[in-house]
Amino acid sequence: MSKQIQVSGLDAYYGSHKAIEDVSMTIEPRSITAFIGPSGCGKSTFLRTLNRMHEVVPGARVEGKVLLDGEDLYDPDVEPVSVRRMIGMVFQRPNPFPTMSVYENVAAGLRLNGRIPKPELDDLVEDSLKGANLWNEVKNRLNEPGARLSGGQQQRLCIARAIAVKPEVLLMDEPCSALDPISTLAIEELMSKLKNEYTIVIVTHNMQQAARVSDRTAFFNLAAQGQPGKVIEMDETSRIFTSPSYQATRDYITGRFG
Repeated sequence: MSKQIQVSGLDAYYGSHKAIEDVSMTIEPRSITAFIGPSGCGKSTFLRTLNRMHEVVPGARVEGKVLLDGEDLYDPDVEPVSVRRMIGMVFQRPNPFPTMSVYENVAAGLRLNGRIPKPELDDLVEDSLKGANLWNEVKNRLNEPGARLSGGQQQRLCIARAIAVKPEVLLMDEPCSALDPISTLAIEELMSKLKNEYTIVIVTHNMQQAARVSDRTAFFNLAAQGQPGKVIEMDETSRIFTSPSYQATRDYITGRFG
């Protein structure tokens, strides 16, 4: 069952540089939330704070709270690895494990949970590939390297790998930026299907994509170059794109800057 994320007063740093400042928001379960805004305003940084990937960068740290159904993900007793199992991530460029087969790419995360009997593993891999709308295209190619698939298929393989371990939340950082329009459409249709089971958060530079797939949109911006990024406003996507509350949002959406 997907879960609600509540963020309050979150600051993120790279060393002494504050990248984002005082971000507070609620991300609703079983919905798609889009983050939009110009490059360098902290969208991807903020996305990585949600599953504790930000702190993987040397010198990076976070202040504030991120609650997953009330549980503080930054509590000292919470293991970062367990957070990343609950909150999966799909990156900008498809990154299947290049030396592994299609089957092993999906099975890799499942094997971390302990030994699974082969028939059960087969079923889980098949279910995950079906969940990513990829099964029919690869069911006769399961032993081929994942890197041999097309770009769009590789990205769906990465989504299959992410959902195989049954996360609560799926984070997607520009998941279509390296894909052609047909593959992009396939990923967007998949997102719309997956939101019935998962809380999905997507960073995108594509305004049309945000308008097409998301239920709510947050607009990030910088007050000035070198200043930390902030959330200017967050609302229902239809409202953000038709009657935003701030001129900066309107200017960005209409292409006047960014």
